[in-house]
Amino acid sequence: MDLAHIETFFILCEELHFGRTAERLHVSQPRVSRLVASLETEIGGALFERTSRRVALTSLGLQLRDQLGPAYEQLTAAVAVARTAARSPAGLLRLGFAATTAVAALDQLVVAFERAQPDCAVSLQEVPLYDSMAPLRSGEVDVMACWLVLDDPDLTLGPKIAEYPRVLAVGAAHPLADEQSVSVEMLGDYPVPSWDFRGAADRVRQAMVPSQTPSGRPVPVHSTAVRTVGEAASLIARGQVVLPTPTSMQHRFGSDQIVLVPIHDMPPVPLGLVWCTSHENARIRALAQVARGLGL
Repeated sequence: MDLAHIETFFILCEELHFGRTAERLHVSQPRVSRLVASLETEIGGALFERTSRRVALTSLGLQLRDQLGPAYEQLTAAVAVARTAARSPAGLLRLGFAATTAVAALDQLVVAFERAQPDCAVSLQEVPLYDSMAPLRSGEVDVMACWLVLDDPDLTLGPKIAEYPRVLAVGAAHPLADEQSVSVEMLGDYPVPSWDFRGAADRVRQAMVPSQTPSGRPVPVHSTAVRTVGEAASLIARGQVVLPTPTSMQHRFGSDQIVLVPIHDMPPVPLGLVWCTSHENARIRALAQVARGLGL
């Protein structure tokens, strides 16, 4: 017995007419007849008396209607509440971000969204950089501010909210610190941090830090693994590594010990909204709509 059987049974109890029941269910009359016959086979007895002139409940049908009725009402009420929640943006939207995506454009989006959707509150939640997508997939957050470089089949890449040029973070005493700009080819000459990342977070890292230069030279990797921006910044400041990064990271690396040198032959990297396709709801769609409207 499934929901189609139960819904057909109760509507037929009300209508006592196969044609009108089919109209309410938006199915064919033979479909209604098959569902009722299947339910009667499962129950083991006739639920309706059928003649050429009328349809009536049997005593067994009356018993099933009366005993199953309260549960059916609870079920339909629960479905109605869930349907309303799915279609209405009202409620709490949990917006995740990592240390690398805490940017002004994100704050601008939240302000615009809360203004456009006064019945929806936003909870900003920082997620671990080394496993940033895990809270999204587990349902701890609804949507993420993430670099739009993933192609995971279970994720939806939403609208872009910002775009940032690439720079090379180097120590103030590094040989490249005084350059006006550098080529990505220079990564073949200096080690980059070894990131202890997991899953999708590691795929983001691979898109941001290439494993080889355009000419095919391998990019050397430092032996010490890091998991946070602070750990990477320490290695950069001490001249042990260099790091290609978006200009949005200036607030993280903004010190007299680290210099950000423009990389003239790497494309800008877009930042946008990412969510699990199966978790999409009205609040996420409303946020995406606001982001598109801002034209960030």
